[in-house]
Amino acid sequence: MTLIDAEFENLQLDQHGALAVLTVNRPQALNALNADTLSEIAQAVELIMDTAEVGALIVTGGGDRAFVAGADISELADMDSVFAGRELSLAGQDVMQTIATLPFPTIAAINGFALGGGLELALACDVRVAAPTAKLGLPEAGLGLVPGFGGTQRLPRLIGAGRALDLMLTGRQVGAEEALSMGLVNYVADQPLMRARELAQQMLRNAPMALGLVKEAVRRGLDTTFDHALEIEADMFGMAAATKDFKEGTRAFLEKRPARFQGE
Repeated sequence: MTLIDAEFENLQLDQHGALAVLTVNRPQALNALNADTLSEIAQAVELIMDTAEVGALIVTGGGDRAFVAGADISELADMDSVFAGRELSLAGQDVMQTIATLPFPTIAAINGFALGGGLELALACDVRVAAPTAKLGLPEAGLGLVPGFGGTQRLPRLIGAGRALDLMLTGRQVGAEEALSMGLVNYVADQPLMRARELAQQMLRNAPMALGLVKEAVRRGLDTTFDHALEIEADMFGMAAATKDFKEGTRAFLEKRPARFQGE
């Protein structure tokens, strides 16, 4: 088995069988995303993609106060041109999009503040689990900015334009229970990382290729017409039906035994 072996200054990356856990680890800065950290996240995700055994990813924050409290304001303050701002936004969007398009489940274990770029990182994941004390929001307008790492697009798609604009225009932070009620998070748990691990293990019992095809159908379907989305779904269904895992899954069901999926 090929295990991930890498050292990062601002991250911790662990692999436990088919599950990888990426921890943003700058607790002294509430895990704020600076340029180096964004670059390290991109490198870590590339390593994860190159490790065939990985079938699910959890993203969380180091320490007990923050998931990721936002972008590093000391770096943002140095921006002085349209070009510089646009380049930073594109770099952040690229990292988030890479996570969002991974062909296996991703879960954000939100253990504290998830603000600005931190919430955008959580939004790039498929499922979000929040601690009861977590605070979430996109406060960029209060800094004279616009959410730039995908927040203006992913948040409305997740919770609707009205709720998303409420959060972005007021800049207010919402607690875990309100976030749950509006669909911003999927679960609230006293130990979000433990709950995320449980969810990941439940997902990993399913056929790997089917999981990837489900994600692709949803992602592509949201960006097109309903009729075209149904065609995409039919394509994904057909691709799944041609896999060895489909044969194994149906055979296991008929034989009343656990399926042994091989990702083929």
